[in-house]
Amino acid sequence: MLKTNRKPIKYTSSYRFSRKKRPFPRLWMILLSIPLALIVLELLMRVVVGFSGKAPELDAYQGEPLNITAYRLKYLNSSGQPFEGLPNQGRLKVKYSPLMGYRLVGNQQSNVWGINAQGFRSDQAIAPSKSKDEVRIFILGGSTAFGQLSSNNQTTFASKLETLLNQQVATQKSNPKKFRPDVMPYFADELAKAMALPSKIRESRYRVVNAAVPGYMSSNELSQLALQILTYQPNFVVVVDGYADLLVPSSQEGTDIPGNEQLLTHASGHFFSDVNQSLKRWVYQSYLIRGFQYWVLRPQDAVHQLIPPAGSEKVLAQHLTADSKELSQRTTRYRNNLEQIARLTSAAKIPLILALQPEISGRNPKHLSPHEKKILDQLGSTYTERVKTGYTQLQQSIEQVKADFPKGVVTLNLNNAYSNFAGEAFQDAIHLTDEANTVLADQLYETIAKQLLVQPKPNSAATAPGN
Repeated sequence: MLKTNRKPIKYTSSYRFSRKKRPFPRLWMILLSIPLALIVLELLMRVVVGFSGKAPELDAYQGEPLNITAYRLKYLNSSGQPFEGLPNQGRLKVKYSPLMGYRLVGNQQSNVWGINAQGFRSDQAIAPSKSKDEVRIFILGGSTAFGQLSSNNQTTFASKLETLLNQQVATQKSNPKKFRPDVMPYFADELAKAMALPSKIRESRYRVVNAAVPGYMSSNELSQLALQILTYQPNFVVVVDGYADLLVPSSQEGTDIPGNEQLLTHASGHFFSDVNQSLKRWVYQSYLIRGFQYWVLRPQDAVHQLIPPAGSEKVLAQHLTADSKELSQRTTRYRNNLEQIARLTSAAKIPLILALQPEISGRNPKHLSPHEKKILDQLGSTYTERVKTGYTQLQQSIEQVKADFPKGVVTLNLNNAYSNFAGEAFQDAIHLTDEANTVLADQLYETIAKQLLVQPKPNSAATAPGN
């Protein structure tokens, strides 16, 4: 056998450690630690929020102030399912209606509003039939009439109007001597004293029903009156509107589910919109993201415009046309719809009150609050010019309807109600504060009470033969 001169290799300690192990890349360690840290922080955030009792508040947060989300519409199809591809973070559910565009879903509740079984903003249901001593006053209109951004049902002008009417009846019953008697006295001195007293209104049980729907314009209100409201035997119908008719192009007959036709005809746009909304919903599942926006960025301190049926708060002025012909067509549509409403109420012998809704440009600049100044600055000079021109034509339309129906129609221009209001009247371009709703309730009360006055009977002795 051949012998080799190779010597066995002896591994020494120095040899074993002469090869250094490759260190784990620091970059990968950092990248792996980031999601781990986020998970830990997310868990800590959820624990802290849970112990503080703020979990329900944060769960309701969708990237905007909670009262905005509560009043934002959530659109449902005829089967009661959300429309895919449409934002669905809103809390106020409306269901597609082929004749009315959409209508409020019944029996829904939030911390700021309650909708009864019939789809009206009320804490109590209303039956189709009514008792002989009940007087029903129905409020129709859009978001301003609905009480958008109000603190609760009781702070809307509809609820406050009901309170004023029933309080008046209670005062008359408890202090009858402070009002004109049912039968006037015979002697001249006593008659003069009686005439100096305020008149009574009809002693009934008054029910003011807030049937307004955010986003409605005159066309929707006409359909609603004919198809739904007349069934409930109203004694008065009050329409507070106008603004939405300025926003909606004359080519549209009324407001509908936004983008309903596009969702049905443009599949690609529908898909990407749906993906975008799904991504937003996934992002807002994180308490870290929600908490940072809600408590650090403080979106509730910003100026927000929630103006249905306008699609974007950033371009609200673009919904108001600068074309005089188009504006004339929009206001003509408004007048025609109001005339149809007046025909229906006149035929049913129901008094009709047509009121042009308030809008922030009607405020006296001297009385604007800091927040209201921010609103007007955000809206811009173009908006102010266009809306004032539009409101002039809207008021002319209302007065033309009054001229055509002089006996059954009363008109009001509520846009003048806050010219010198001492306090903050508007939360955005058209939605009122709780205090400002009181002013609206007072004006409507004065208008309605005039039609409810009780005429005292003359003294029988004064009309007896020989007198």
